[in-house]
Amino acid sequence: MSEVDPPPVEPSQTAAANVPSDEGKIVDNATLPAIHLSRIFGLRTDIPRWQSLFAASICLCLFFLTWWNVTRGDHEERILGYSQLPSPKEALEYFPKLWDSKAPQSHLFNNTVKSLSRVVIGFCLALLVGIPLGVAAGCFSIVRAFLSPLILFGRNIPVAALTALVFALFKSGETEKFMFIFIACVAFIISDAADAVRDVAERYIETALTLGASRLQIVLKVLVPLALPTIFNSARVLFGLAFGYIMLVEVVNDSDGAGGLGNLLNVGRKRGITEIMAIIILTIPMVAWMIDQCLSLLQCLLFRWKYGREAERNALWQLTRGTLRLFWR
Repeated sequence: MSEVDPPPVEPSQTAAANVPSDEGKIVDNATLPAIHLSRIFGLRTDIPRWQSLFAASICLCLFFLTWWNVTRGDHEERILGYSQLPSPKEALEYFPKLWDSKAPQSHLFNNTVKSLSRVVIGFCLALLVGIPLGVAAGCFSIVRAFLSPLILFGRNIPVAALTALVFALFKSGETEKFMFIFIACVAFIISDAADAVRDVAERYIETALTLGASRLQIVLKVLVPLALPTIFNSARVLFGLAFGYIMLVEVVNDSDGAGGLGNLLNVGRKRGITEIMAIIILTIPMVAWMIDQCLSLLQCLLFRWKYGREAERNALWQLTRGTLRLFWR
């Protein structure tokens, strides 16, 4: 029986039938959409940066589209009236009035700097007090038991309820502003620092003891350095919350200068200028996001041994590294 050559197969048929996968296996072309979906919606998997930016852009577009839809048309035809929410166009047109205002009380930039300076002072004071106490609580159970009532009280009391206490204790002035941030944040810093120290693996302590390290050396050279990345990350998240807390005590302005974003928001509410409220509500997360990105870059620079891969994905890190290489050449 003579051998018969097999019929020729079109190249397109071969390409459509089988496609090599990432693992070197041949998969059917029909399974490709499922593979791509599993990559995008995989549990705890990283996605390319362009996909992350694309998803974030869609979210922002939906947000502004919804805002435009509920405020479009004349004031009487809107889903939400002008007294409830201005349209994006109205807020954008009012923005130059806040940015170029001659009065310091209503200047957006001056009030933003004022609020941010108060948060920085109060938060730094909370770090100076909270981190040493947290490290001590994480190292020694007796210290943790001693501080546990204060930590429980500070973590569970409503932040809004602290305003009455701060006003009663510090009367008026700048002291009440940054002391409010201090009281609102210090308990969280103590608790997070203590948990970070206690989460350090026991094998590091055993290794240090084997090498003859003293108790103080274990604390300063083992526990604290290993816990610092976690403490820094917790403080970075808490700082963004503190930037929103400050507005609760800025409703009272005791000076003729800038009173902060909280005071500016309160003035806009009393005068019925909803554009001011919309602009400030958008300004706060934008400023907080920029600060968080800068802190994230600093975190990657300080703790390259832990956040090396994250640093490579950080856009600010890429920009900074490129700038440094340009100047160092």
